[in-house]
Amino acid sequence: MNTIVNDTTAQRPTNTPATATVRSPAPAGKVPGKPTFWSKLGAAFAMFRNRKSITGLSILGFFVLVAIFADVLAPYSPTKVDNTARFQPPSAEHWLGTTHIGEDVLSQVIHGTRGVIVVGFLAAIIATVIAIVVGVLSGYLRGWRSEGLSALTNVFLVIPGIPLIIIVASMFEDPPLILVAGVLGLIGWAWGARVLRAQTMSLRSRDFVQAARANGEPLRRIIAVEMLPNLMALIAASFVGTVTAAIIGLTTLSYIGIIPVTTYNWGTILNWASAQGAFRQGQWWWFLPPGLCIAAIGVALSLINFGIDEYVNPRLRSAGERARAMKKKGMNVNDTVTVVRTDMKTQEDA
Repeated sequence: MNTIVNDTTAQRPTNTPATATVRSPAPAGKVPGKPTFWSKLGAAFAMFRNRKSITGLSILGFFVLVAIFADVLAPYSPTKVDNTARFQPPSAEHWLGTTHIGEDVLSQVIHGTRGVIVVGFLAAIIATVIAIVVGVLSGYLRGWRSEGLSALTNVFLVIPGIPLIIIVASMFEDPPLILVAGVLGLIGWAWGARVLRAQTMSLRSRDFVQAARANGEPLRRIIAVEMLPNLMALIAASFVGTVTAAIIGLTTLSYIGIIPVTTYNWGTILNWASAQGAFRQGQWWWFLPPGLCIAAIGVALSLINFGIDEYVNPRLRSAGERARAMKKKGMNVNDTVTVVRTDMKTQEDA
């Protein structure tokens, strides 16, 4: 679209007033089409394109690869005992030292990664699926069905998680990690469902949802095609938060002895180290590596969450884009005074 204001007669098209708006035809072959489901889904995952999310995903991907190839990466079996190498500090043979009975700490940390990743992601998948179903349905529906699902969410919000897991674990002699992940997922979906319900109630009155409803679209298509791509950022944030809570819950339960110590994860390694007095005797190579792994995966998940928050929050997103633009121009984003650059040639001419 071109606007002509106070132009001369020679420049103005025939029979066009002095102030007019001339619409230019759209270039051939560039007519914008209706956005598809996959284009909406791709735009929804744009939250993972900033530096914070990429850094967090890189660290998390490293731990996932370690969990997948644990049998190949571990130099020894986690239960292999070497009576001639007890309480040894890190060396060329044992990179992270040994335990009180000569077990290789590095092998235990590598094999323990698998249990942490499996429980964290499995619990997050269970919790996220329940949160999507309950949260979106309770936000889209009206009347007693919406209130009933909302009441169910409120009940699960106040259920204490640790005592429930202790009761369930006490019913089994050796509770499997899948059971622990299932319990963690069942008690961790309520917060995500509340957030999704609030956002769905805002989306259900939008024009595109009303148009889909007027066209007679079924409920499953309205939710899957019209709503879920717009909720993807909140779903991803809820998933990341649930992974964090599940990993912390697993390591805590393992450390206090609720989960059998024969199931290797970072919490059981800390449990053995504490029971054998590694903290008091300063045997840092036994308890420091699993503690650093817990901290590293927590930092990775936090960075991913911060990146999602920066994408969802318009103020944080605009501030981040402005800061990156200033860095490209060589300006310090922490400066309180804006530096005005002038051309040196212009100064010399003056």
